Amino acid sequence: MHDEDLDRDNALVLRVAVGDHDAFAEFYDRWSGRLLALIVQILVDRAQGEEVLQEVFLEIWRSASDFSPDRGSARAWAVTMARRRAIDRVRSSQAARDREDRWHGYMPDMDLTVQAVEDRIVGQEARRALDAVGEPQRSTLVMAYFTGLTHTEIARRTGVPLGTVKTRIRNGIARLRKEMGAES
Repeated sequence: MHDEDLDRDNALVLRVAVGDHDAFAEFYDRWSGRLLALIVQILVDRAQGEEVLQEVFLEIWRSASDFSPDRGSARAWAVTMARRRAIDRVRSSQAARDREDRWHGYMPDMDLTVQAVEDRIVGQEARRALDAVGEPQRSTLVMAYFTGLTHTEIARRTGVPLGTVKTRIRNGIARLRKEMGAES
């Protein structure tokens, strides 16, 4: 990351500390995709990742006055916060599973086995369908939905116009739906 980007992020968080909504929106735009990708790497579950991301940005809004560029960058501050929240969610989920396991005692839960098999089958179907979509739509979809890059970041990274990125995503999703038998 360039020094100007670090300086910009630090300045945005300092403005958020005094209640600047526009600065908050810009910081969100700059970091939400990357933080979501980090959180989803830890949690694996995108829906839970989105919930944690909301919690992180609420915490950023509420605690921006605690941020000091002398102690580190806004980037490090936000990443640490996101990582900590995601790990807390994993621990909380594990504690809930442990409580449930103690409650059920020694009885096996056949529904969990069936669910695991169904999840594996769906995952294999999704990977096959994604492979069938072909390039360049496949790699564009991966960048957008699995690495958390924004359309603008994808355009910059691939060197293609923003409109082309959006078209690739739209066409890729349509092809993915067709491959998975979900045409509408």
